[in-house]
Amino acid sequence: MVMAPMIELRGIRRQYGGQGGQPAVEVLRGIDLNIHAGEFVAIVGQSGSGKSTLMHLLGCLDRPSSGSYRFNGRDVAHLAADELAALRREAFGFVFQGYHLIATESAGENVEVPALYAGLRAPERAQRAAALLGRLGLADKLHLRPNQLSGGQQQRVSIARALMNGGQIILADEPTGALDSRSGAEVMALLHELADAGHTIILITHDREVAAQARRVIEIRDGCIVADSGTQASPASRPAPGARLGQGAAGALFWNDLREAARTAWRGMRLNRARTALTLLGIVIGVASVIVMLAIGEGARRQVMERMGTMGTAILYLGSKPPAAGGPTGQLTEDDLQALRELPEIHRVLPVIGDPVTVRHGRADKQLYVFAASEEMPAVHHWPLAQGRYYSAAEDRDLAPLVVLGHKAWQHFFPDVARPLGRQLLIGNSPFEVIGVMAERGADSGAQDYDDMVFIPYQSARARVYQAQTQPDYVVVQARSSQQVHAAEQAMQRLLLARHGREDFGIGNAAARIQAEAATRRSMTVMLGLIAAVSLLVGGIGVMNVMLMTVKERTREIGIRVATGARQRDILRQFMTEAVLVTWVGGAVGVLAGLLVGAALIAAGVPVVFSVSAMAGAFACAVATGLVFGYMPARSAARLDPVVALAGNP
Repeated sequence: MVMAPMIELRGIRRQYGGQGGQPAVEVLRGIDLNIHAGEFVAIVGQSGSGKSTLMHLLGCLDRPSSGSYRFNGRDVAHLAADELAALRREAFGFVFQGYHLIATESAGENVEVPALYAGLRAPERAQRAAALLGRLGLADKLHLRPNQLSGGQQQRVSIARALMNGGQIILADEPTGALDSRSGAEVMALLHELADAGHTIILITHDREVAAQARRVIEIRDGCIVADSGTQASPASRPAPGARLGQGAAGALFWNDLREAARTAWRGMRLNRARTALTLLGIVIGVASVIVMLAIGEGARRQVMERMGTMGTAILYLGSKPPAAGGPTGQLTEDDLQALRELPEIHRVLPVIGDPVTVRHGRADKQLYVFAASEEMPAVHHWPLAQGRYYSAAEDRDLAPLVVLGHKAWQHFFPDVARPLGRQLLIGNSPFEVIGVMAERGADSGAQDYDDMVFIPYQSARARVYQAQTQPDYVVVQARSSQQVHAAEQAMQRLLLARHGREDFGIGNAAARIQAEAATRRSMTVMLGLIAAVSLLVGGIGVMNVMLMTVKERTREIGIRVATGARQRDILRQFMTEAVLVTWVGGAVGVLAGLLVGAALIAAGVPVVFSVSAMAGAFACAVATGLVFGYMPARSAARLDPVVALAGNP
């Protein structure tokens, strides 16, 4: 009886390029191939013949451009990403020429990797890895790292890893290419033993002497099979040893994976102490500054509230906040703001982003509050210009790099220039052209000095200065008249509640805020959010930079984990855990630092009142930093092409 082939390829083609003006390169050109269970097959060919590409397709690391690949009768093209990962995890074991061991893991931990993604518990993984290494003569090398092993020993570790989940099919890519003749002979002897035990061996090589040791030799040239010694007598009735690894409960698997991710992350932090310390420093400073600022800034915040209250009785302030019942802080979207503009009680809606940013002109530089809003800002705040003009709505939409100076900003940067129009300022790292100067306004009771600000278009600010901002810091809403302020507030409340499904926003009435303590507390939440944004910005940039560097450095490790069965969510979880662990440690140290600084201020006679909610909020901001700023690098790591990653290319 003729057994159906385990692997069946029909008309397989693989083409690279052909997009964006790049020439198309066809590597595989109509491959037809059957491989039965239990065969020992060598695919031989010169460099560039397409043999490695064929191995990547066979191992489900890559997909063909056209043609059909059926594994045990199932078309691989119809499998989702997680199903392909399961197939790599449960059916295939990879042995590479360069060993591809994870440098930071011991020999035993490298062998355990496939079983980790198969859901095997840690004690069982360790026991099975020790047994496999002992079987391959490496019982005393269990705790050594790859750089402490010889090439032959590293290759045996990679063979043990390939067998960890049973190793029904061993895909060996030039397994002897980097070894001396003695180590190479030992590796080939191992492959013969595995073939005799019922494993299917697919050996990729350019060495015809090595290929001749297989029981079936297939020659590939220029992407085509040019010779095939023929299918051997199939031992398909003799299955490869190694039972399918059991899957635990979903919750147990999640915590198992999370513990492993945390262990790997902590080891990485210890191995890169200097870089970790620098990353933590930014987070510690940010968290500590939030705690100290909130402790000593109560009076200053009240002055800010009073200043805001004098800016007009028809003005409301809208900001995001966490719901009273708990949950994440709300998000104010452009659709929300557009819906507010359509309310009959509302006259203008002005989203605002503002933070101190370094502004430069020539040799003069200064930290100024860069106020980003739409062209309606002068009308909303009844603030005329002294020179030039304000930017238009069209210029805002076109991301025009324009700036209007406050009176003191003009005097600081252009003290001898009567009309600074047309001059250039560098805000952050972006150049802006001066088109106007605001009339002198002054500050009330020590509040923010509006004359010491610069004003830039809202959309241009998001693109050039505040790239990390996902929503406005707050929104100034002008009612049709002072008589309609309460009606406007109620209409806004109903609209946003209907759109968000929960009260994750706060609305402050400029007139009522002076009289009502409850409204003051809501505006204080907005202020806390602004202060916490400093922590997110300071620490988050460092976390993102470090995580991007980590992904780049560990590209090959990502490829190894994918080849051994990791799903995209496993890689995402790994790098997200690392980012959150860094920020968790930084947040804890930052809270302690804030308490120490506060104690020193108390000793110096400065009135300080600590807030438990502020400390909890600062710590939560630190953890959120890891989630927000770590997501993009983690997502890019999870989406790396396995073949490109294995080659070590970011």
